[in-house]
Order: sequence, then C-alpha cells, then structure tokens
Amino acid sequence: MLKRIFFFVLTNVAVIAMISIVMMVLQTFFGIRIPPGGLVYALMFGFAGSIISLLMSKWVALRSVGGQVITQPKNATEQWLFETVTRQAAQAGIKTPEIALYDSPEVNAFATGPSRNNSLVAVSTGLLNQMTPDEAEAVIGHEVSHVANGDMVTMMLIQGVLNTFVILLSRAVANVVAGNRENGGGMMYFAVVMVLQIVFGLLATIVQMWFSRHREFRADQGGATLAGRQKMIAALERLRSQHQPEDTPKTIAAFQINGRYTSGLQELFMTHPPLEKRIAALQSSTIS
Repeated sequence: MLKRIFFFVLTNVAVIAMISIVMMVLQTFFGIRIPPGGLVYALMFGFAGSIISLLMSKWVALRSVGGQVITQPKNATEQWLFETVTRQAAQAGIKTPEIALYDSPEVNAFATGPSRNNSLVAVSTGLLNQMTPDEAEAVIGHEVSHVANGDMVTMMLIQGVLNTFVILLSRAVANVVAGNRENGGGMMYFAVVMVLQIVFGLLATIVQMWFSRHREFRADQGGATLAGRQKMIAALERLRSQHQPEDTPKTIAAFQINGRYTSGLQELFMTHPPLEKRIAALQSSTIS
C-alpha cells in the first residue's frame, strides 16, 4: 500500500510539472490561458497521461520484457504460436496482432496496444515450456479476447474519466477548505489539492481495479469460446498450482493473464480476481 501511495504522489508531481510547462507555453506563445480548476483543464490533464500511455503501450511493453516480435517463425514453437494467434484473431474478427515471445520463467502472457487492429500479444517462454498446447491455446485465446473486447481502450477511457473527476473534485474541495489560490489560498491551496488528489486517487483506483477484474472474467469467457471451456479451466488450474516468480514489470501487470492475489481489503486494489473465482465462473458457464 505504501508503495502504491508513493508512486501515486510521484505521478502527481510529474503531472503537475507537465501541466505547468504546457500552461506556460500556451499562455506565453499563444495567449491561451486555461483556468486551473476548470473542466477543460481537468479533461486535458485527466486524459493526457492515459492517452500517451496507450499510444506507447506496445513499445513500452516490448522493452519492459525484452520481447522479440515474430515476423518469420524460426522453429516449430514459434510456428505454432504464430498460427494459433492468427487463427484465433480471425475467429474473433480482428486484425492479427503483432506476436512476440519473451524469455522468462514466469508462466504468463499479455496483450496491449492502442486499438483492436493495432495490438500486441506476447507470450513467455515459461508458459510455452510449462503448459500443454491445449492450456497455452486457451491462454492465447484469453489475450486475443482482451484485444477483441477493446479492453485497452476501455481502461484508458475509464482512467481518463476518473483522473478528470479527481482533478475537478480536489480543486473544488480545496477552494472551499483553503480558498482559491488566486484569492489568498496560496501554498495552503496547493497542499490541500495534493492531499485530496491522493485520497480521491485511491478511491478512483478502487473503481478502476473493479473494472479491471470484471474484464478478466470476460476475457476468460472469450478464451473458452475460442479454445474450449475445459482448456481454459485447465489453464487457470495450471496457473493456480504453480508458484510464480514476480519478474514481469508493473507497467504491464494489468494486461497479463496471471495477476498477484491477496485477500481482504487489499483485494480491492488487485487487477485480477482470484483464480478460484475465475475457475468457478467458467465452471458455471454454458460455454462448451
């Protein structure tokens, strides 16, 4: 929890610095002045970070894990991976994603990209080495379903809306508590804004993580449709039975099939539901 708060504060400092620079450029060179507490201001900086992250997501993800895009399969494993993703993408009605393999003992895979037809599916060597072909096929189906469902764009929009509300609410409440910064609020106004952004940001994170967990259930259903329900259940059972090294960067944690799990209040901040709940949801599903 402390680490999450630290990174949230760090992010806010970076955002404030970016806001100050952009506002200075707009006012100095173009004569445009954006009121700091206004809706346009909140929308601009609420969506700026999430849009940039989405546009850069494939590039950042590949470099985070050292993934290599497969353009021409070099062996039987790469050929199987290439054919499986291509076939499932056609089934899901999307353009074939870029396909990458990355070297890691972790049994995992992830999907990312700015749109349904401009995406990336990456699979670890640990997954291909430790899962059966049927289980690996189901995991790939899960990731292809994330792309087909437009989950990356959906999460960007949700994050942008939540950021906008955090910016608006923190400044509105700070105006009441400390007074507007242009009317004597000064440093007290900024201090209250920072504290409120942390508080409202944590509440927004709970909402965002709820959506993230919800989309995992949908992607599991998609994987079951593309590969078969029993294969999807077997893949999740395999993940549940294995200890997972935590070597995947946090920047792509929300896009993996295998998340980190906990219980109690901390579960509110998790990107993935517990595997037991995901397996139970599939077992009660009517998908064959």
